[in-house]
Order: sequence, then C-alpha cells, then structure tokens
Amino acid sequence: MKTNKTLLSLAVACGLVTTSATVNAAGFQLAEYSATGLGRAYAGEAAMADNAGAQWRNPAMLTYLEGTQISTGAIYVNPNIDINGQVDHQALNSSTSASAKDFANDAVIPNLYISHRYSEEFAIGFAFGTNYGMETNLGSDFAASHFGNEASITTMEANLNAAYKINEQFSVGGGVRYVIGEGSFGATAPAVNVIGVGQNGPISLPQGTTLKYMEGDDTSWGWQVGSSWQINENNRLGFAYKSEVMMDFEGYAKGLTYGNHKPGKLSIALPATAELASFHQLSEKVAVHASINWTDWSSFKELKANFDDGSSDLIKSENWEDNYRFAIGTTYQLDSKLALRSGIAYDTSAVSDKNRTATIPETDRTWLSFGATYEATPALTLDAGFTYIMAKDAKIQEPRDDSDQVAAAIGGAFNGEVSGDVWLIGLQANYTF
Repeated sequence: MKTNKTLLSLAVACGLVTTSATVNAAGFQLAEYSATGLGRAYAGEAAMADNAGAQWRNPAMLTYLEGTQISTGAIYVNPNIDINGQVDHQALNSSTSASAKDFANDAVIPNLYISHRYSEEFAIGFAFGTNYGMETNLGSDFAASHFGNEASITTMEANLNAAYKINEQFSVGGGVRYVIGEGSFGATAPAVNVIGVGQNGPISLPQGTTLKYMEGDDTSWGWQVGSSWQINENNRLGFAYKSEVMMDFEGYAKGLTYGNHKPGKLSIALPATAELASFHQLSEKVAVHASINWTDWSSFKELKANFDDGSSDLIKSENWEDNYRFAIGTTYQLDSKLALRSGIAYDTSAVSDKNRTATIPETDRTWLSFGATYEATPALTLDAGFTYIMAKDAKIQEPRDDSDQVAAAIGGAFNGEVSGDVWLIGLQANYTF
C-alpha cells in the first residue's frame, strides 16, 4: 500500500468504522485532539482558549492566545470490546458459538499545534492531528468472519488557520484542512460454510479463505470556520463548523468475489460537523463550560465500490443517522499553579439497532473525565487528562438486508451482543515564547 491508503477497505462491510470509534466518538470519528480537553470530556471546546490546541476545534480562538505558543502531546487509547453471539446456518442445520474478546487494538494518538499572534487583531496557527482512526481484528476463527473480521484505518490531518478580532466582543476564524488516509478491510470464510452443492453434498471453503479483502488510499481537502462572542468578561459563546471532506479511495480488491487483484475506487464523504459551546467564569476559582456537537452521519447511506473495468458492487447499505454529543465540564483553580478539571458527556449512536453490524458495533457512550494543568514555569504548562467511557450494550443481527445476503448464504446468520468500555490517558506540554 502507498503511504496514503484509506479505505476501499471501507468498501466491504463497514471497514471504515473503528472500534475505537465505537466507544470514543460516533461513527469513525476520534474526539481525542488534546489532553487539556480530555480532562473535561471535551466540554465547551469551541469556546475555550487554553493553548495553541484551541484552533483544532475553533480557529477563532487564536485571537485569545498571546505571543507564540506550541502545544504537543499524545493520548493513549485502551479499548476493551467484546462480542458474544451465535451463527445459525439453516442450509447445514448447524449452530455455532461466535465470540471475540478485546478485539480492538490499543493506540497512541499524537498532536502538534503552533499559534502566533501577529497583532492585537490578527493571529495564525498550524495544527496536526487526526479525526479518524481504528484497528480491529476478530481473528479468522471468529464464527461470523464472513461478515468481516478485520479492519483498519489511519488518517492524518494538517490545518492552516487564521483568525481576526473584529472588536472586543467578536472574533472570526477559518482554515484549510489537508487529509491523508490509508486503510484495509477483510472478510474470511468461517469454519462452517457452504458455497455450493456437489454430488457428495455441500461444498465448503477451508477456514480462513479470503472472501473479500480491500485496501486503498487518498488525500483530500476541506475547510473549517469558527466564531466567538465575548458577551462580557466572564461569559463567552463559540461556534465552529467543519466541512464535509470528499475522499476517493483508490486501491484494489481481491478474494473469492474479485479474483487476485481488481483495481477500483470508493467515493465517500467524511461528514460535516458543528459545535456550539459556552464558557462561564462563575468566580475567581470556578468556571463551567458546555457544548453540543452535531455530525452529519445521515449522509452515509451505502458503501459502493466502482471498479476500473466499469463494474460496481454495493458492498453494504448503512443508512446511518445524525449524531449528537452533549457535554458539561468544570475547571477549579486550586492555586496559582494548579488547575483541576472534570467533565461528563453523552454521545448518541450514529447507527440504529436495525443497522448495527459486527464490524460497526456502534452504540451510545457516556464519558467520565478528570484532569489537571500544572504551571511548571511562567512559560511552560503541563496537562494530564483521564477518561473512562462506558458503551451501552447493544444487539447485533446480520444479515440486515439484501446487501448482506451473499455473506449470510456462505456462513449463516449472526445474532449477538456487543459490550465494552475504553480508558483514555493523555499528556501534553504547552510553551509560550
């Protein structure tokens, strides 16, 4: 694969949706852009201006930062996702237990942000991070592997942002986004399968035979805008919007359906998002912040691959729904050097019970967070954040519609339940010149 591969993987059965996304953010989003925000469950981010990382969620917040600032850090993600169920194959009159434990891999999500205040009115910034990512592996011995047994996606995004302070109350900002991605997806034959009937009975494939495997890559551009209203010294509102990013994932497919190497392309839109946030300084020591986030996941209707030979394949229908996230957090200035944070958030699922799949065990999530900032020197601050996310147990039934019928005919119908949680730990350093 090239350095930028991303998803024709997404093509065959939800490969683009991450397991980390299952418990981190809706769909295949990743919310983890800074350790600072992690400590308050990312509440009020579009109205916060802690450090150079503020531009990732709202470029207008650059006007609140002094001098030249650099923020860099990483967040460690430890998802624990289990699936338990069974596969029933009517043609073979068989029932097989289907389970996978802790099948989402750990990950480290890095970030780097730079901001520079040119004048009282104008500021610029550079941001490097990610909005999407995953790696799951249910193994070739998973009894429902015919619906999908491994998937991965890695994306990187660079932003160039600028902001202008109109007056003491209003600031606006915007930027361009450059997105690079790579990914893969696979589905294999389970131990119990049938692909036809011969003179001696059902014909089966060896366990682990590749039914479908896809990989691809692409780069694309997007944009973001933001605004801020400083109502008074102690109260502020922020609004930010990120555009849809259209990706044409070029790569190839192989397997029982496609042969050894079939080049093609999958076009998919990474959805638009918006955030409305507030910040309120209640006293010298206590502040409260809140936000509502929206993601246009209803634009994700289906996965359809178009191949270079002119053929196409409806890999899977998706029929997702818009997602909403609600968060509230607090900051307590314990003393001149130490600030403490906490937050709680509720993230709604982008997938209904009817459309949930084993490769997208997407469900509602609740965040519980706390963190702190320590001022090591007047120029250097250190952040730490910790979050525990509880994912709601959810039922899975495949096949769901006609797009699943071929896989079901080969390996049977899957009925199960997904459960899980995730631990997040973030560290960050911020320096002002």
